[in-house]
Amino acid sequence: MSTLAKAKGFKKSKTGTYLSIGTTAFGAISVVKQAKKARFEGDTLRLIDAAVSAAAIVTGLALLYRELRRLGDDDVLLG
Repeated sequence: MSTLAKAKGFKKSKTGTYLSIGTTAFGAISVVKQAKKARFEGDTLRLIDAAVSAAAIVTGLALLYRELRRLGDDDVLLG
C-alpha cells in the first residue's frame, strides 16, 4: 500500500477521527475567546459570529462522533 493511500485511509480511521475531534474541539477555544472579547466590547456582530462558529463546531463534533460510532470495531489501521 502506498504512503498516499495510507494517508487517505488514516482520515477514515478511528485514530484519524479522534484527531479530528481534538482539533475541532481545540478550535472551540478561539471561539470562546472571541465571544468573551465581543461581550466585553459590546460588539453584537462579533458575538453573532462567535455563536454561529460555536454552532458549526458542535455540528462538526456531532458528525465526527457519528463517524466514530459507524467505524465501530472494524478499524483496519489500528490492527
